[in-house]
Amino acid sequence: MGGQCSNLGCCRKPSHKTAVLEAPPHLENGDNSDVTDVPAFREYTLDQLKSATSGFAVEYIVSEHGEKAPNVVYRGKLENQKKIAVKRFTRMAWPDARQFLCVLLLQQPGETQPMKWTMRLRVVLYLAQALEYCTNQERTLYHDLNAYRVLFDEECNPRLSTFGLMKNSRDGKSYSTNLAFTPPEYLRTGRITPESVIYSFGTLLLDLLSGKHIPPSHALDLIRDRNLQTLTDSCLDGQFSDSDGTELVRLASRCLQYEARERPNPKSLVTALTPLQKDTEVPSHVLMGLPHSSSVSPLSPLGEACSRKDLTAMLEILEKLGYKDDEGVTNELSFHMWTDQMQESLNFKKKGDVAFRQKDFREAIECYTQFIDGGMISPTVCARRSLCYLMSDMPKEALDDAIQAQLISPLWHVASYLQSASLSFLEMENESQIALKEGSNLESKRN
Repeated sequence: MGGQCSNLGCCRKPSHKTAVLEAPPHLENGDNSDVTDVPAFREYTLDQLKSATSGFAVEYIVSEHGEKAPNVVYRGKLENQKKIAVKRFTRMAWPDARQFLCVLLLQQPGETQPMKWTMRLRVVLYLAQALEYCTNQERTLYHDLNAYRVLFDEECNPRLSTFGLMKNSRDGKSYSTNLAFTPPEYLRTGRITPESVIYSFGTLLLDLLSGKHIPPSHALDLIRDRNLQTLTDSCLDGQFSDSDGTELVRLASRCLQYEARERPNPKSLVTALTPLQKDTEVPSHVLMGLPHSSSVSPLSPLGEACSRKDLTAMLEILEKLGYKDDEGVTNELSFHMWTDQMQESLNFKKKGDVAFRQKDFREAIECYTQFIDGGMISPTVCARRSLCYLMSDMPKEALDDAIQAQLISPLWHVASYLQSASLSFLEMENESQIALKEGSNLESKRN
């Protein structure tokens, strides 16, 4: 789910609203105003989002929710190999936050074991840092901040969804799905302010401490009565000191002050939460009790050839694979087109295959292009032309064909491997390694 930067995008199609997120990074403690390696917030076109999701393919769907305001969340990948999530809405109003693709804050993904105290503290620190980053980027309004906005990346580090920024309006107009958790000023004015975000952050602190969603007014009564035992998750017994618990409760009560001006700012939250962190050298996936996502299966011969940029070995392997991976790919043609154009296109493919075997890459490119331009669909032809382009020192064209092959067959490992090789020739090594890892994972699942 994750990514390493905080980007924002939307499409402008009349019939749908589409949101794309890349989760904010974990920023180092202290002043982050000089961060330069994080791209600015930006918008994406509908075509870019279609490309990233293989045309909103069914295989890319990760969540479908809502009856009154149905929406679908897709996984996706940009041309630079950065993974994103794309949420597609209907014309209707923005859905309830509970309909968002979520990983519950207080429950490990796929598991039922409650999250440890140390990891809960890391979650709120990362979120506070994300809010500070957004503030420094003049994105001070975050709508409906709650546990459902928390995602975990491949390293199990917590990230803040940018879907809360999609509704970021200058006048602060928003809505609430539950009045019991709404900032007081919103009930008075119908608008949220930067201080309203801090109020919502306070409710998150209560969620973290109690393991359940307690209305702020009730929680404040418990705090005033010093009834902290009722406020604390019983699963956390013995995991934290009284002083740490008291400090977190104090911080939550500050965030939940009725008067907005009395609440802390994001930088103050980071300052207050940093000293509470424990086991900072322990990776998040260890604290979560989950395997490290970077562990991949040994590379196959094709994966090894792509990692070494051994074009000769790649050629031999692709030739042996033949066209078995084209099974299931359909070409919709009328009977007339089938009898005339289909035969002509197949002849171009046959000529291209001959040239491919004879290593006449210029001829192969020309014949395969005629086949594709004739309206035919074949991931194998795209893959073979991609390799021909690499052999002809044309890595950009090779990358385009590798991406096209994946658009046709989203789960085809060969397409990812060819993207890795193309990116490596383009000297985009980080992106190349990401594609290589994805190809290895896809091939492992396939086998």
